[in-house]
Amino acid sequence: MDAAAPWFKNYPPNVPHDVHPEQYRSLVHLLEDSFTRHADRPLSVCMDRWMSYAELDRLSTQLGAWLQGLGLEPGARVAIMLPNVPQFAVSMAGVLRAGFTCVNVNPLYTARELEHQLKDSGATAIIILENFAHTLAQVLERSSVRHICLTGMGDLLGGLYGSWITFAVRHLAKMVPAFDLPLGSGCSTREVTRFKQALALGANRQLMPSTATLDSIAFLQYTGGTTGLSKGAVLTHRNIVAAALQAHTWFTPALDGKVQGHETHIVAALPLYHIFALTVSLFAMRLGGSLSLIPNPRDIPKFVKVLKKRPFHVLPAVNTLFNALLNNPEFRQLDFSQLFISQAGGMAASEGTARQWHEVTGCAMIEGWGMSETCAIGTNNPVTNQRFTGSIGLPLPGISVAIKDDAGDDVPTGQPGELCIKGPNVMHSYYNQPAETAKAFTADGYMRTGDIAVLDAEGYTRIIDRKKDMMVVSGFNVYPNELENVISMCPGVLECAAVGVQDDRQGESIKVYVVRSDPSLTEDQVMRYCQEQLTGYKRPRYIEFRNELPKTNVGKILRRELRGQG
Repeated sequence: MDAAAPWFKNYPPNVPHDVHPEQYRSLVHLLEDSFTRHADRPLSVCMDRWMSYAELDRLSTQLGAWLQGLGLEPGARVAIMLPNVPQFAVSMAGVLRAGFTCVNVNPLYTARELEHQLKDSGATAIIILENFAHTLAQVLERSSVRHICLTGMGDLLGGLYGSWITFAVRHLAKMVPAFDLPLGSGCSTREVTRFKQALALGANRQLMPSTATLDSIAFLQYTGGTTGLSKGAVLTHRNIVAAALQAHTWFTPALDGKVQGHETHIVAALPLYHIFALTVSLFAMRLGGSLSLIPNPRDIPKFVKVLKKRPFHVLPAVNTLFNALLNNPEFRQLDFSQLFISQAGGMAASEGTARQWHEVTGCAMIEGWGMSETCAIGTNNPVTNQRFTGSIGLPLPGISVAIKDDAGDDVPTGQPGELCIKGPNVMHSYYNQPAETAKAFTADGYMRTGDIAVLDAEGYTRIIDRKKDMMVVSGFNVYPNELENVISMCPGVLECAAVGVQDDRQGESIKVYVVRSDPSLTEDQVMRYCQEQLTGYKRPRYIEFRNELPKTNVGKILRRELRGQG
């Protein structure tokens, strides 16, 4: 690291300038070290049922042994399509310990979205909550998946209680749509194994130690694609270990002298398949802390009831979630005396929300910035700050940022340019996309982020615009090309353009301008088509019909002009 970098002078005391992933052989080594050091401590709580580090160690060993028994190729991709339930950590650790690659999948994906991710990753196995099996059933025959591990909501919640939860979800709440999968091993090409059965089978096998190194692939983390299809960011064991260490060194100053590391309780409301929450959970494991798993954070009243039950020290969230909590009267009555870190990320944080949050909780909202391609780690304001700054903060240990022009040259301090980043947490490549990978990096090894930013003399970065047309909806990246490709297939649509419009609640909302080939096409018909083809955060909030769309001389739609029209 360049010792003269301007940001170091504003680091909190005792925060190192660099991190050393080489202290671990792999991410598996980091996990197993945590399992050993914190064996008797609680790891997570979900629906009032706790799991210890020792239990995660045992269960992931069993699942990993079962996976190895399937005869998958070394480094095989295993999809994980789960919400925030105990099975997620068991699956993630089990896949990694077995020597395979995790492919995180949004459980709310439509069949079209799931099909692309399964095909692109080449996943040959999937661990999936039965609530979403109907989506998998629609695309299974067009995928490489041969092994399906199916779990019920209550599988790891213990005995009669867990059975009751699964029954209630299936038959009372009716949250498990009918599906048709080849149950049992009678199918010669595919088989379905229940999660509990997989654990039982694995208990009779020995887990062969992982041979993964820091340069092995740990995750394929899918992110929006400028071509309309999502790309898999190749995250190595080194990338993930570095991110966990960076988070650990940056966040602990806010906890020192207030709470012991192993007593730290973190709220896991953001979905674990999202890189932000995933990195926070790995930080918690290295710390020896515990997590409150929130399967459905959109149910704010239930979420607040969970927060009432025990002190919480770290609350990571996107701006929309902070807002939703502030608008709940019960939340405002909670005891916030133990809240030491309110970490905002995933989308731009609003100064108005930050001000209200500080007034209600007494804890400053600390904003940071990262991407799937950087393991959610990039820049962050010091967690010891007592106020919201409006900037995205300083580069974390081991990271360099640069503001560059289109040619890849640095621009003068204080001048706008593209934010570029380099560090051990930055992805290796895009999976099987050498052309996209080449475009993503500068000649001197920085990754282009697509954000237009200014770096000041103190080392703080402020984002002022986006170079790309990407939208950020409630912390999720949405690329207009994907939406336009899908909506253009709606009967009656001639052409369309998708843009983001300012939304105080979720950062941006999606507006789609449509030129009709069928004059009778209605807004409701377009909306219904989008509901069938796009997961919730990708669906437009506004539809506007136009006779024509603004275009360049060569016929390219001018999205920027449409954004200016609101």
